[in-house]
Amino acid sequence: MDERIASALMVHGGGGGGWEWNVWKAVFEAGRLRVAAPDLQASPQGLAATGFDDYAAQVRVALDALPRPRALVGASLGGLLAMACAEGADALVLVNPLPPSPWHAQLPGREWPDVVPWQRDARLTGTQRALPDADEATALFAFRNWRDESGRAMREACGGIVVQPPACRVLCIASMVDDDVPPRLTAALASAWEASLLRATAVSHVGPLLGRNAAECAAQALSWLSAR
Repeated sequence: MDERIASALMVHGGGGGGWEWNVWKAVFEAGRLRVAAPDLQASPQGLAATGFDDYAAQVRVALDALPRPRALVGASLGGLLAMACAEGADALVLVNPLPPSPWHAQLPGREWPDVVPWQRDARLTGTQRALPDADEATALFAFRNWRDESGRAMREACGGIVVQPPACRVLCIASMVDDDVPPRLTAALASAWEASLLRATAVSHVGPLLGRNAAECAAQALSWLSAR
């Protein structure tokens, strides 16, 4: 589609919220895009019963509410959700996305309890270690806003979600250092899908969103979206 992107839906990662996109939202809105960055919600049955498909349904509803041409932007778990909902988008931006099948098999092994206690067990020192490229204020804000996550959704996502290569254009963004989704996996996905690949200067999993260079990364993504 050659028309200028008019709107963008930003989908956060596990344990986060729409607040993760505050910097990106400001950059995109300055570029005259309409932006939505909602919080994913637990199902009525509770967080432990919330599955990947519950989140995907929310993403599709939120995306359908935005005018076309529209971009779907996702980070980590949100990146995989964006891939699963790509049929409603005119462009995808995937930031350190959890990879779909078959690349999921190369993720670091991890056990997920029914409720992942990212909020309950949060510590400021732990957040600072996870965000070495963020300033002190951002690390404190993130520490105060992490949320517990559905272990079921994380198990399903890391267990291998099958998606078809999107029909729309795709930009993959990989941090230089990422202990959760190794950059080589994002690069392999981009290569297989003939997608554009941006190697961000970030040195953490959420660095492209919360690091000191988040605005620069957002501007690069916006420039890619604006290109014909």
